Amino acid sequence: TFLQDIPKIAWEYKLGNRSALEWILDQYKEKKPKDQTIAERFNNYRFADYKETVIDLLQRVCTVSVETMKIIEAMKH
Repeated sequence: TFLQDIPKIAWEYKLGNRSALEWILDQYKEKKPKDQTIAERFNNYRFADYKETVIDLLQRVCTVSVETMKIIEAMKH
């Protein structure tokens, strides 16, 4: 899955030390547990199963990020 045309300013809205978009991408990526038993028994998350939901969330957070940065910029003047 590729995401494109994300405005640069959307990456500037930070939650702590990461952008809101980075936070979502990290939370929803597929992770492989190092413990083989855990990986086999409990690791049943597949990004493909939630792809449309995550993309919708990314779109909404991108909009909020851009609009928030516009407000922050306007407050500086």
